Amino acid sequence: MEENRSMEQKNYAAELEFQKVVNKVSLITILGNVALSVIKLLAGMIAHSNAMISDAVHSASDVFSTVVVIIGVKLASKEPDKEHPYGHERLECVAAIILAMVLFITGLGIGMEAFQNIISGNYSELQVPGILALIAAVVSIVSKEAMYWYTRYHAKRIDSGALMADAWHHRSDAFSSVGALIGIGGAMLGFPVMDSIASLVIFVFIAKAAFDIFKDAIDKMVDHSCDEETEKCIYDSVMNNEYVLGIDLLQTRVFGNKIYVDVEILADESCTLREAHDIAETVHNEIEQNFPKVKHIMVHVNPAKKEG
Repeated sequence: MEENRSMEQKNYAAELEFQKVVNKVSLITILGNVALSVIKLLAGMIAHSNAMISDAVHSASDVFSTVVVIIGVKLASKEPDKEHPYGHERLECVAAIILAMVLFITGLGIGMEAFQNIISGNYSELQVPGILALIAAVVSIVSKEAMYWYTRYHAKRIDSGALMADAWHHRSDAFSSVGALIGIGGAMLGFPVMDSIASLVIFVFIAKAAFDIFKDAIDKMVDHSCDEETEKCIYDSVMNNEYVLGIDLLQTRVFGNKIYVDVEILADESCTLREAHDIAETVHNEIEQNFPKVKHIMVHVNPAKKEG
């Protein structure tokens, strides 16, 4: 009983640390995106660059996406209740799906506008931007790439799908700024259509990132089994118990960023009910201790004849 209480306290501490990291990363990126949006908007208006104004809107959309991450993670961290006995982890997947949709819609807007500009053929009507827009694009690329690596590092550290989705949103904004840089530079050199061509290429990258985020979230929503390597490690952990004679069934399912395990073990048929219970409890505790991502384990004991 004392061991179970200690494990619950450990899990609660981990959840608090998870929320703390998400809130810290989100606050830093929100402040960064607000500052970048203002800088790029002013630069676009002063230097007469539509690409930079569009890029400013893209950065502003990152503020919205980060707020979605905070809400999603906050809801996912709620304790289980009567209506949700298995917890709320999937709400983080919902946040990731929303972010993927925002990412795709943002990229689609960039792609459609670029395509229309290319097929229109009215390149001479496009206004040539000033050097201030070029400087703003460079600042944006460096800042957004730094945000991407910063957010990505913490997303991997705490295994947060929603935070990783937000990291890719930062990367998409960096791609958008690269397109703006190429377009602005090309326009200043006398090739205004370069802006539209670069934007079309950027859309492909953004759409790919949105698809990957969406697919990962959907896999976690539909009880997808965990990877083979993790399952093998769990299998070996169970078989290391000297009283386990074999495994009849081992099933895993990913629930948000947590894993649920169902295992049927074989034990000596001559064991008493108390002995069988102790074996099952030991297997349960060993899995919980060795695999931090495992939230729930169901251990069933089947009788078997012990050889010899």
